[in-house]
Amino acid sequence: MLNFVDLYEGKELEPLVKPAVTKVQLVKYAGASGDFNPLHTDDEFAQSIGMPGVIAHGMLVMGFLGEYVNRLAGETAELTNFRMRFGAITRPGDQISCSGKITSLYEEEGQQFARLELSAEKAPGKVVGSGQASLRFF
Repeated sequence: MLNFVDLYEGKELEPLVKPAVTKVQLVKYAGASGDFNPLHTDDEFAQSIGMPGVIAHGMLVMGFLGEYVNRLAGETAELTNFRMRFGAITRPGDQISCSGKITSLYEEEGQQFARLELSAEKAPGKVVGSGQASLRFF
């Protein structure tokens, strides 16, 4: 959980390392999201279209970054803006590490905000998602 008074531009934030993605997780996410594209659940189908096997839903990775930002916000802030771009594919066995850095601190109408740069990597330098978020502090 972040406190505005402890933040500064360029501060690297404590990462969140997720357990390795599993095929069971992909099937459960398909059910939760309604995205039953066999690319995410059927290795044979995925291989038939040139993939090495099933791949994770991009929105699952976005969910990991969303979880990360909300954990950072805790009860001291709320998410006010969140954008993400997808990078490399995520496969079963990949362990995703979410990290962030403070890019700016500012005040607007008497409220304090922090802008964050976000990254989700499956290995150093292998970005599967990147984005930005803003937190409004209470």
